[in-house]
Amino acid sequence: MTIADSMTAWQVASLGEPGDVMTLTELPVPAPGPGQALVEVWSTALNFPDVLLARGQYQERPDLPFTPGVELCGMVVAVGQGVERSRIGERVVATPQLPHGALARYAIVAAADLFTAPPGLDDAAASAMHIAYQTGWFGLYRRAALRVGETLLVTAAAGGVGTAAVQLGKAAGARVIGVVGSEAKADVVRSLGADAVIDRSNEDVAAAVKRFTGGRGADVVYDSVGGSVYAAAAKAVAFEGRIVVVGFAGGTVTEVALNHALIKNYSIIGLHWGLYRAKDPKLVRRAHDELVRLVDAGGVRPVVSERLPFEEAAQGLSRLAKGETVGRLTVLPPT
Repeated sequence: MTIADSMTAWQVASLGEPGDVMTLTELPVPAPGPGQALVEVWSTALNFPDVLLARGQYQERPDLPFTPGVELCGMVVAVGQGVERSRIGERVVATPQLPHGALARYAIVAAADLFTAPPGLDDAAASAMHIAYQTGWFGLYRRAALRVGETLLVTAAAGGVGTAAVQLGKAAGARVIGVVGSEAKADVVRSLGADAVIDRSNEDVAAAVKRFTGGRGADVVYDSVGGSVYAAAAKAVAFEGRIVVVGFAGGTVTEVALNHALIKNYSIIGLHWGLYRAKDPKLVRRAHDELVRLVDAGGVRPVVSERLPFEEAAQGLSRLAKGETVGRLTVLPPT
């Protein structure tokens, strides 16, 4: 297997908005160290953490310069000491180790973070499956213990995290209400099987949820937006409901009024999926296996809205940061 000496890659050399600080450059191909693998990237899925990394606002802050891209599908082409050579040639999904991210021809991945790519998905869909669906599995199935017949409210339901949660909610036998920011995004959520869709730009979220549930409210709220969107969803949570806090894509870290949680008897649950990779990797593998079975059964499939040329990756992240995208944007490898 021939590996080039150099590669095209996007790099962040200073902090700011992706479109301002990301540049295309030519770099040496990195060599995998002990416990690592070199993966040839076949598709990269763009994620909001890539935006936060470029801004210097993510919990992980790699030294500058670094190559962003936290999710990929590709093929293992070389391994470091302690990694079985039999993995070479394996088609995988993975989260790379920065500074050698997935917006490049090759990326470095810890062997523990290599997962066999679902054979039922093409490269773009496979690259968009790992983080969003793992987050949904842990948030809905483990942390919130979503049950058959319960009502799930998903904020930003047309985005990458939201479309995954809608599908996983339906797979669990829940009734799903999706919240979108415009009517243009509503059809996407309906197509995934949502039982109701609320356009928060012209509807009162809490009132609409109460109408749909006969006054009870949502048993589980899955929020990746924060700020005013979280506040609206909190008004719609049911007695003994659970709010899963996944992120703050709206740009505002929510300050929670705990007296409201006390009076209404609901739980606020934090979810940082990345911690499970270190604290319970066996559970992450179990989640992957269950998600692959759901893919095989036709229960879930990532919504890939666009497959961008490599040269448009920074532009794609800028659109993602502005909330202009639906489903997932993926990036083709450099030619």
